[in-house]
Amino acid sequence: MMRVDTLPARENNGLLPHAMDLLRFTTAGSVDDGKSTLIGRLLYDSKGIYDDQLVSIQKAGLNRSSGPIDFSLLTDGLRAEREQGITIDVAYRHFSTPRRRFIIADTPGHEQYTRNMATGASTADLAIILVDATKGLLSQSRRHTYIAALLGIPNVVVAVNKMDLCGYSQEVFEGIAADFQQLAAQLGIDNVYAIPISALQGDNVVYLSRRMSWFEGVSLLEYLETVPLRRKDSLQCVRFPIQYVIRPDSTFRGFAGQVVAGTLGRGDNVIALPSGMKTRVKRIVSFDGDLSGAAAQNAITVTLEDEIDLGRGDLLASEAFPPQAATAMQAKLVWFHSAPCEPGKFYLLKHTTSMVRARVTQIFYSVDVNTLQHLAASTLHINEIGTVRIETTLPLFFDPYRVNRTMGSFILIDPHTYATVAGGMIEQSVEIDHRLAKSSTGGVRLHERISRNGYRPAALWIVGRRSLAEELERVLFEKGWQVQLVSRAEFTAEELKSAVTILQRTGGITIYELPEEDQDLKNRIATIYGAESFYDQGRLSDNNTVTSVLKWLSSPLKTAMPN
Repeated sequence: MMRVDTLPARENNGLLPHAMDLLRFTTAGSVDDGKSTLIGRLLYDSKGIYDDQLVSIQKAGLNRSSGPIDFSLLTDGLRAEREQGITIDVAYRHFSTPRRRFIIADTPGHEQYTRNMATGASTADLAIILVDATKGLLSQSRRHTYIAALLGIPNVVVAVNKMDLCGYSQEVFEGIAADFQQLAAQLGIDNVYAIPISALQGDNVVYLSRRMSWFEGVSLLEYLETVPLRRKDSLQCVRFPIQYVIRPDSTFRGFAGQVVAGTLGRGDNVIALPSGMKTRVKRIVSFDGDLSGAAAQNAITVTLEDEIDLGRGDLLASEAFPPQAATAMQAKLVWFHSAPCEPGKFYLLKHTTSMVRARVTQIFYSVDVNTLQHLAASTLHINEIGTVRIETTLPLFFDPYRVNRTMGSFILIDPHTYATVAGGMIEQSVEIDHRLAKSSTGGVRLHERISRNGYRPAALWIVGRRSLAEELERVLFEKGWQVQLVSRAEFTAEELKSAVTILQRTGGITIYELPEEDQDLKNRIATIYGAESFYDQGRLSDNNTVTSVLKWLSSPLKTAMPN
């Protein structure tokens, strides 16, 4: 008989509370392996759907299966998906049993939607990898298993589906289970549970099957109800990214967010980052009143004993155990976007509640998820996975992904389209290459400022349009760029002429706003900045001024800037 892993104990054993805790799990596999059918059967047999939902599906006359009901329709949310006969998005469903609550992420099996699987699995505690008993392990099954391992999902169930099509053969099941165990061992997945099922017929999904009496394990649902939620995160010290500053009146100033690691208690010593200021927690406020402490995943508002200037993107951490800080990191990257990764291009990097400018400076290798081989790569295309070096313009306060998912993960965003282009997992900090700095005479050179900022020092020349100048200053400032508006209303022409060289050498963007044309001042500014870094009002259009300026500032220079 096939021996399965030892079943989890029914006691709590000091883990998360056993009664009605929450298990997040994802399903994945190759096309037509029966993921949606499995979830539909699970919901139907566990009475996790409402009668009106069932009646609606039956009345719709949509049935892709030979059974009494097409269970896959219980998770397909869009008419277009049903008409094409495929699932093309991540469908989230909630249900519960007397033992536990569940959130399911049903992800598509097509290779072009690998990024959807990564999204659905990013917060999962368990992954169900479906394998068609008539086909065995396919490349997409291996790809999804690799992503599950990459994302640090601690529990994996290999559900060998369609056992009814192979006569409920024990030999077939054991062969596939052995192949999967070998793959799991290669990927470092420790907790694997193999189970033979027929989602269509309901065998071993909610109830044990009499047609597979040789199987010694429990049903899929019972395993989901009893598997211990052994969090892989080992970080016990406090991490509290600030999301909002709450100030309803002059008597209260609180910092709202979610505890992502450790337990924060009233009176605890904490350090505020990036400022480095130390203080103590005065109050922990929740919807239900003040608390003495808050554990990970709790959303709270904190007040501090000292007046510290904090805002969104800042972090409160254990004073004794602060996170790492670096501007260069090695990370695993899953590329989501149809436009390939462009090493050297600046993206927006969102990490917890903070946003910084970052760029991929080196691609060490991409991964062939079928063979697990490392391949030389100069870019990453959609759905590809690689190990890269990423550098940020400001220090990132993080813990490695293997220690804490939240503190070690990030997304990359295109600054022009605001599309999410990649998801990343930080492995470690790496040394900054200081060769450019060492080649100088000791001071910071202009090319170093350009390299860090990601844009050239520039002058924007605007005449008679004060409101436009102020709008541009605000937009550029909100993007985190160094920008300064100077006006003839505040300075004389001679004062501005004297300041032009200094402003250009700082590496920032200066908006020169004048009530009327001053050709002499304009010529001096254009000469010092150079033609490629001088933007004349005559080149600005009324309809897309801000967009045009942003694209111009981010475009590469055709000639080298002076040092």
